[in-house]
Amino acid sequence: MTITLERPVGTTDPIALVGPEVADRLARRVTADHPDVSEPTARRIVGQAAAFIAASGQQPGQSLAPSALVDYGWHAFILHTVDYAEFCLRVVGRFVHHVPTDEGEELPGGAAATRERTLDAIRAAGYEVDEELWGTAADCSQCHAGCSDSPNSGKQ
Repeated sequence: MTITLERPVGTTDPIALVGPEVADRLARRVTADHPDVSEPTARRIVGQAAAFIAASGQQPGQSLAPSALVDYGWHAFILHTVDYAEFCLRVVGRFVHHVPTDEGEELPGGAAATRERTLDAIRAAGYEVDEELWGTAADCSQCHAGCSDSPNSGKQ
């Protein structure tokens, strides 16, 4: 017997934003950089990174941050600059910058508020949230206190 989980109405699997060729390339990068991550998990990470980038690009200045695992996907994507720039332009309409916080600096409201703000933004953008990859507030993020889109992202 095969079990199929239904997507909530109106949500999109974010891996569809990336496309199969780019998803494969990014998943390979994630597993190469993090050998403890399986290929199926790496694909999930890539999908959540795509959703995070799309949501944060749609809500500039909201201080959204990825979890440590989702950050693996964002970092892998950034290394593929042609794919990343094309994705940002196509999905968000502009380049989404990666802006790590300084050592000891926290995003507004702390880790728990940042996590909830981020997941709410992803859901509001219409993408599925893979809760397992987002962990707890303590798991956000590996880039000091967090990585976010540029706070002045609307300004060029």
